[in-house]
Amino acid sequence: MKNIFFILVLLLSVIIRCKERKTGEPSATNVRKLVDTVGFAQYPWQMDSLMSRLDRKGWKRTTGLPWKLAICPHDDYTYVGTLYPEVLHNIKAPNLILLGVAHKAAQLGIEDSLVFDSYTHWKGPWKDVPVSPAREELLAMLKSKYAIVSDTMHQVEHSVESMIPFLQYFNRDISIVPILVPAMDPDRMNECGKALAAAIRSVADRHRWEWGKDYAIIVTTDAVHYGNEDWGGSDYAFFGCDSAGNRKALEHEAEITGICLAGNITPENFRLFSSYTLKPDNYKEYKWTWCGRYCVPVALYTSYYINDSQPLTGELTGYSTSITSQHVQADDIRMGRTAVATNCHWVGYAALGYR
Repeated sequence: MKNIFFILVLLLSVIIRCKERKTGEPSATNVRKLVDTVGFAQYPWQMDSLMSRLDRKGWKRTTGLPWKLAICPHDDYTYVGTLYPEVLHNIKAPNLILLGVAHKAAQLGIEDSLVFDSYTHWKGPWKDVPVSPAREELLAMLKSKYAIVSDTMHQVEHSVESMIPFLQYFNRDISIVPILVPAMDPDRMNECGKALAAAIRSVADRHRWEWGKDYAIIVTTDAVHYGNEDWGGSDYAFFGCDSAGNRKALEHEAEITGICLAGNITPENFRLFSSYTLKPDNYKEYKWTWCGRYCVPVALYTSYYINDSQPLTGELTGYSTSITSQHVQADDIRMGRTAVATNCHWVGYAALGYR
C-alpha cells in the first residue's frame, strides 16, 4: 500500500515542481500534504474519537520532567495504539525537531546528508502546522557539508507525519523542523549528529530556548520488521516464524532496547546499536530490520553533544508488536491498516523518553 502512495505522490511532486518552474516562486503558503491517509488521522474528529478509545483502554501517564528526546514508532495507529500518547504526551516544548526515516532515499539517489524540506507548513488535523523559522537558521549552518533540501524526499515519506496528529492533540501551537536521515555509515552518523547539535545549540542560545521546555527532539522508528510473508520477497524470519522463533525475536528486541537505548547511554551504546542493525561489511544492508537504523543514532549523537557529551537517561515507556498489541478499532472512522499482522508478518514498536 505504501509503495502505491510513493508512486502517486512522486508523480504529484514532479508536477508541482514543474508548475513552480513555469510560474516562478511557489506560493507563500506551501503545505506538505499527508501521505498515509489510511494508517494515520487527518481530521480532528478522527483524533478525538481515537483518543477516546485509547483512554478507555487506558494508557500510562509519565510524571516528572518533560522529555528532551523521545523515540516514537510510526506504524498504523490501529497497531501502535497507546504507545503514541504514552511517549508523546510528555513532550511539553512547542518547538520540535522531528527526525525521521528516509525509506525511499535509495530510489531517489540520496545518502550521507540530513534532508530538510522547504514547505512552510505541514498538514495537521486541527490546522496546518508551521515549520519553525529555526529551520532556515539550522540549514544555513549545515548545508555546505551536512544537509540538503529535498521536498520530493519529504513528500514520499510517511514516518514524520505519523506523530503530528498526536503532538497537535496535546499542543495546538507546535512548530516543527522535519529532518530525514538516509543511509550513512556510523562515522558519518556521528559527524552529522555533532554538526546538528552545534547548530541546535546556536539557535537555542540565540532564541534563549531551554531544552525540554522550549524545544525538544523526537526521532521516529519502527522496531524489527519480522517474518517471511509480504515483505516484497525478502525473508526477515531470522529465527523462523513459529512460536519459538517469534519468542526468540522478541528476546533479541529486548536485548537491543535494554542494552543500546535504555538507561544512561553514551556513544558506545550508539555504536552498539549500529552493530546490531547494520551488516559490518555493508552498512546499507540490514543485519536486523529496524527502519530507523540511521536516524536513531543521529538523534542520539545529537542529544549527547547538546548535553555537553554527557548521557541522558532513557526510559522505556513501552514495547509492543502488531500481533501482540491490543488493536484499536478504526475502520468506522475512515482509518485502517496498511499491512497485515500475522505470525509471519509483524512489526515491533519501541517507545522511549529521555531527560
